[in-house]
Amino acid sequence: MPHTAAARFAGSLNAPLAPLYLIHGEEELLQIEALDALRAAAAAQGFSERRRIVAEGTAFDWQTVSAEQHSNALFAEKKWLEIHIPNGKPGKNGADALQQFAAGLPEDTAAVIVLPKLERAQSQAKWFAALLKQAVVYEAKAVTPAQLPAWIKARLQAHGLTAEHEAAALIAERVEGNLLAAKQEIDKLALLHPAGHTLTAAEAARAVADVARFDVFQLSSAWLGGDTARLLRLLDGLSAAESEPVLPLWALAEDIRMLIRLSAAKRQGKSTAAVRNELKLWNGKDRAAETALRRLPATRLIAALQECARIDRQIKGAETGDAWAAFKKLITELTV
Repeated sequence: MPHTAAARFAGSLNAPLAPLYLIHGEEELLQIEALDALRAAAAAQGFSERRRIVAEGTAFDWQTVSAEQHSNALFAEKKWLEIHIPNGKPGKNGADALQQFAAGLPEDTAAVIVLPKLERAQSQAKWFAALLKQAVVYEAKAVTPAQLPAWIKARLQAHGLTAEHEAAALIAERVEGNLLAAKQEIDKLALLHPAGHTLTAAEAARAVADVARFDVFQLSSAWLGGDTARLLRLLDGLSAAESEPVLPLWALAEDIRMLIRLSAAKRQGKSTAAVRNELKLWNGKDRAAETALRRLPATRLIAALQECARIDRQIKGAETGDAWAAFKKLITELTV
């Protein structure tokens, strides 16, 4: 789990710092915490000279990185160097510079490279492989809905609190998709209750705000996997935030087209693994798609796609009707 990985990573920083670290992944909170832990370790170990480089945009001069790599720290002080690549796409010049950077740093320098969640092309690139080979790596993986209650319990335990299962589940439901908000709520609960306290569901309900970030792309895992209860929570959040289901409808239609293509491939004798990359069935979406296909024949999928077109006309005013009501009915029916 991400909490365990974060604790293990932080624990490793008690030893002398390695020359190079790599932080990447989609979960912002875990990236922030890993970077903060590195900065604290660098300060404690005497890396008093600090440099921060943000490699952003096509105009960025990658010679800056090379210059920092080969420059001596001022007054023989140890140097801490951060290289942030916000889009995860260094380009050709950046790729060459990063491979050279990974080849070695001066003894008086420790560095970290910070990347977002990478697309497949970047994660398989030579420059990334070179970094993986040389760096101490921390991947800030997303905490899944199934993992979130245990993650919350572990965070509460770090504050000396325990939580009833129902309390952890309630907090997880209200902060789903937003770990930064989860941390804020946990910190607040630690202020409200003394160490050794066991948090009840009633206490959690009173204290925790409903701050879930209902990402439209979470709809895929919910409806494909047949998780009706989670889907309904997501729909409530989305309909409260959006006047019309434009993005949710687009996401649903894309998923339906993917299932139709996957169904056709299977009829041709191909396995899901064979078309995994072509259909972008990554990060567990292949399993969710197979689950959906077991309950949804091709004829039903085609009818659903036609209903998506009708809802689109409602959104555009070309047909009467409540687009949100029609969308919710369609996507909910597809979970069973």
